[in-house]
Amino acid sequence: MSNIKIVPANTKAEKKIFMMLPFDIYKDNKYWVSPLLTDMRYMFGLSGFVDSLIGNKGTHPFYEYGQMQLYLAYKDKKLVGRIAAINNDKYNEVHTKYKTGFFGFFDSINDQNVANALFDAAKAWLKERNMNRMQGPASPSSSYDFGLLTKGFDDYPRVDMPYQHEYYQHLFTNYGLPCEQELLAYKMDAETIFNNEKLKRGAAAVQKRYNVEIRPIDMKNVKKEVKKIKEVYNRAWQPLWGIVPLSDAEIDAYAEKFLMIAIPELIPFIYVDGKLAGMAVAVLDFNYILKDLKGKLFPFGYKIFTQKSKVKWMRVILLGLFPEFQGKGIDAVVYKHLIDAGLKKGFKYCEGSYILKDNEMMNRGMSAVSAEVYKEYKVYEMDI
Repeated sequence: MSNIKIVPANTKAEKKIFMMLPFDIYKDNKYWVSPLLTDMRYMFGLSGFVDSLIGNKGTHPFYEYGQMQLYLAYKDKKLVGRIAAINNDKYNEVHTKYKTGFFGFFDSINDQNVANALFDAAKAWLKERNMNRMQGPASPSSSYDFGLLTKGFDDYPRVDMPYQHEYYQHLFTNYGLPCEQELLAYKMDAETIFNNEKLKRGAAAVQKRYNVEIRPIDMKNVKKEVKKIKEVYNRAWQPLWGIVPLSDAEIDAYAEKFLMIAIPELIPFIYVDGKLAGMAVAVLDFNYILKDLKGKLFPFGYKIFTQKSKVKWMRVILLGLFPEFQGKGIDAVVYKHLIDAGLKKGFKYCEGSYILKDNEMMNRGMSAVSAEVYKEYKVYEMDI
């Protein structure tokens, strides 16, 4: 391993090298989709004037409570890998059993020695900060790119979902990282669900029994609606494994990113007897368009608007109900609404992700709408 060197990436030039490395790592993989470079520049503190035009300016809100150290790996003076060591103060305020640090933004050639050196660097940084557990990949947390793809390599990822080389899981396990949690992505065929008479009857019965009303987000009163999003997110998902409440600034950033391309019918609030009970967020799978843009919005980013009729997938990113409304079948009512709305927009398929493998209630709901697991992810964790 003497010919492997791990170097911190602290300057703007080094951070740019860190950001661009995946283009080399995945250059021969036809399924990998680059994240938007404007989002990556924002994450790594490299935003410029053009990025500010779409709202990515100043310091990324993750740094309100998190710290991150970037590392580059060189072998025989050639760039061969990267990793970020991450401290998330908010996570450890919520999850107090261990002092958990994270690694993320992991990419490497298929070389165990390179991977070991990268993991060692992240582990050492975390131990210096008195962490006793290391979890990942989280880039930079469970609210962003989370988990390692372990099934579904022959398909490009849906929007805001990760994609990694198949050999990565071997690099992880050979280092001694055990799987801590499994995450599932479900595929739903819109026509199958639409024609499921049992689901139609069940959803109608639940809707009547609990007086369920579904109201699309009001795009004319976005600030007011975003306040409701914050309430639902931090109440409905807080009890789940690995979840950390998003800050106001983070939710504002998400809203600014997605609402400009949102379809109101796909972002519904759920009411029971006139009281807010939850919400769902579904978005067009813009990766269908972005996969050809190589991470660049300019000069061809306009295709997001002009070619969206060609997109045949949507992704349900969030479906959350307040605890008192869970387990009543209301989620089936919401999925039926989303599928009906999606069909009217020309979608044929829907992905529901992520869903924890041990979340029995949500997995039963997926079975009820004839969904199938078609991609799987793992989160790894070890004592350090």
